[in-house]
Amino acid sequence: MGSQVSKQLEKRKAISTEKKALVDLEGNSGETYPGSDYRPSDRKNWMAGLNPEKLHINQIVWPGTHDSATNKIGIPMITRPFAQCQSLSIYRQLCVGTRVLDVRVQEDRRVCHGILTTYSVDVVIQELKKFLSETQSEIVILEIRTEFGHDDPPEFDKYLEEQLGEYLIHQDDNVFGKTIAELLPKRVICVWKPRKSPAPKHGSPLWSAGYLKDNWIDTDLPSTKFESNMKHLSEQPPVSSRKFFYRVENTVTPQADNPIVCVKPVTNRIHGYARVFITQCVSKGCADKLQIFSTDFIDEDFVEACVGLTQARVEGKA
Repeated sequence: MGSQVSKQLEKRKAISTEKKALVDLEGNSGETYPGSDYRPSDRKNWMAGLNPEKLHINQIVWPGTHDSATNKIGIPMITRPFAQCQSLSIYRQLCVGTRVLDVRVQEDRRVCHGILTTYSVDVVIQELKKFLSETQSEIVILEIRTEFGHDDPPEFDKYLEEQLGEYLIHQDDNVFGKTIAELLPKRVICVWKPRKSPAPKHGSPLWSAGYLKDNWIDTDLPSTKFESNMKHLSEQPPVSSRKFFYRVENTVTPQADNPIVCVKPVTNRIHGYARVFITQCVSKGCADKLQIFSTDFIDEDFVEACVGLTQARVEGKA
């Protein structure tokens, strides 16, 4: 018992120390970078506001959500706090400016996060299509993967193609250098990551796993995650020469060996430091490598932080 108490005290001390490190970094570096003062007049149509004829796919800093379809997962007040990573519906996330969705499914096509489940993936598709019907120039990256420990839904690739066919941008390396206007009216890059089923092939309506990469580390320590994100990002090619999307996730994750296992209080340790991360990217010379930036519980400021740097790239200021 004594060793367990000692271990928990050490963990709390480490968390406190790492939170202070980010506070100090914010105080020293601030949150100012090219485009940091930009605010889109219409977040629902922010890509349209940056001129689809000028905005290239590889210039975009894509605001994304982690475990996007978990707003109604589990049982309210009982299991939900352990798995809920977003409070907004898919439709509301898109309206607030999210442009990358991370959806995990199990064999029966229900969305899941670990062992907990929520609504059918049909809800995700319906809400995405509703958003697309209400906008004209917004491109969305939809990543759907089979959750770890689960089997692939049967013929899921055919399902996605049938549901989104008219919107799907086909797998093609040339997409990265194109403008939004050159891709329209196609508006969805759908990355399908099965566990055992065949991966989508080049030229198909769906994109394979190799086109969306990240370097996930499972930690609840905010400075550790922040530094890992920076290290791995710095090792990537610039977006101008990259033929895949690379994601950085501004999240930390509850750990089983810690008393606090609810997502929100844990992710709050890093949530407010998105602008600090972008500022550090600029100061360390790797802002030209930042592409997909995702978070738990996305909010307007996170979206504006990403859109601001995107706008600076379009204007040749970053």
